[in-house]
Amino acid sequence: MTKGTSSFGKRHSKTHTACRRCGKISFHFQKKVCSSCGYPGAKMRRFNWSNKALRRRTQGTGRMRHMKHMPRRFKNGFREGTTAPAKARPVAQD
Repeated sequence: MTKGTSSFGKRHSKTHTACRRCGKISFHFQKKVCSSCGYPGAKMRRFNWSNKALRRRTQGTGRMRHMKHMPRRFKNGFREGTTAPAKARPVAQD
């Protein structure tokens, strides 16, 4: 038996399938762990030795349903339950 061409023909079983959390084909069947995001672990898998991987899924790459409103709310002092004070209209010069 050689370790080349004839051995490659035997490769027809899959080790990884789609992950529920990240959607990548990185969930290992036998280990039951995602090699990309670390599912089912509570914390996302993340290492500083891979800067590109951090960039792909860092804050700002998704919808940011909550965070996209923060600059505007911060500017107004996080006021809630009131209406914004009326702006003074410029007086017309005759």
